[in-house]
Amino acid sequence: MSLYVASLFIAVSAPTLASDVYTLYRNSPADSSMRAHIATFDADENNPYNQENCWLTQRLFAQQNGVQVRFWCEKGHFRQ
Repeated sequence: MSLYVASLFIAVSAPTLASDVYTLYRNSPADSSMRAHIATFDADENNPYNQENCWLTQRLFAQQNGVQVRFWCEKGHFRQ
């Protein structure tokens, strides 16, 4: 029983690997080189989960009427 509890604790508390994290950015209508942080996808799941959710969100933002900025995803945590 204690082995089961210990393995459950490890599975629940295991941090998300940096390689499984994706970040959504956007630029600005006034500055196309701007990198504004929108969201970080770092769920404790495997790589495709975070990557797919980031790109899905990117498409939903980009498809809104009147959007004049570019949205994109990058692998990893937020960087300036």
